[in-house]
Amino acid sequence: MPLVGVDVSSHSVKLVELGVGGKTAMRLERYAIEPIERGAIVEGVIEKPEVVAEALSRALRRVSASTKDVALALPSRAVITKRITLAAGLTEEEYEFQVESEASQYIPFPIDEVNLDFQILGPSANTPDEVDVLLAASRKEKVDERVAVAEMAGLKPVIVDVESYASRAAISHVSDFLPNRGEGQIVAVVLVGDQLTLVTILLNGQTIFEREQGFGGVQLTQDIVRLYGLSFEEAEQKKRTGDLPDSFHQDLLQPFVALGAADITRALQFFHTSTPFTRVDQIFLAGGSAVVPGLCEAVAARTQVATELVNPFQGMEIADSIRERQLRIDAPSLLVAAGLAMRRFEP
Repeated sequence: MPLVGVDVSSHSVKLVELGVGGKTAMRLERYAIEPIERGAIVEGVIEKPEVVAEALSRALRRVSASTKDVALALPSRAVITKRITLAAGLTEEEYEFQVESEASQYIPFPIDEVNLDFQILGPSANTPDEVDVLLAASRKEKVDERVAVAEMAGLKPVIVDVESYASRAAISHVSDFLPNRGEGQIVAVVLVGDQLTLVTILLNGQTIFEREQGFGGVQLTQDIVRLYGLSFEEAEQKKRTGDLPDSFHQDLLQPFVALGAADITRALQFFHTSTPFTRVDQIFLAGGSAVVPGLCEAVAARTQVATELVNPFQGMEIADSIRERQLRIDAPSLLVAAGLAMRRFEP
């Protein structure tokens, strides 16, 4: 069944549609990135749903998606997750009852105010007659506001995921191209966003560490506004096109890149001191601000770890209508949308 992955972030809507490839398992059929008016989404809360829905509609018109069915994602901070252990061999209804009973212990608001979901991860490592279960809960209003925006744009939400899990699905695909398909590799995914940087460290597909750093692309935009007297929108545009005075590189870009590399290095140092692990084998930079010139090289030099901009479409066929040069620039910011679109291929 065709499915479009829709990632709604603080400053843009991103769409990805994947299809079945002829020579590869997946093919990138179409994608779009459409800016959202500043202030429409504040700290993950949709303040102006009509504005966000209009941006989503513009993106849809640009790509002419083949379906109205979409997968959405909630910000990780809007979701409570907990790994629990339950008896093996229960029916679906029995698991639902057990999960709801367990969830009431961990959720700080009434159970009838939340959307609750769970996934059976597999047999428990400690007890053979038990299974590990991941439960996820979010306030209904958080889910409803994203569903409402999609419906205003004429779409039908069929999946609501979590941004961090969608990212992990895309990284799992990319890891297949690492030595030994990534088995035994400690992989750091650094999502450089507008306001924050989320560092997630994975081993064999499981998260072993997660940390937010107060570093984001908006800092560079604000510096451009302050130094060159531009509006915020003009600064964002010129930051992307590079249409800035010669002094920009030395006065603003270099300090920003150095700050980002230092922040990411600090997160890795915290990982080493707070876990038994003493190494990281690979860093993938993702997010719209990851493509800032020089950041990838600065992180590699500072951490002494192999670092690259992530491409969630690695090894896929690419539709003829997509300009591959532009895709290379856009790909790191499409990690979540790509992971959502990959839900089409799950059993």
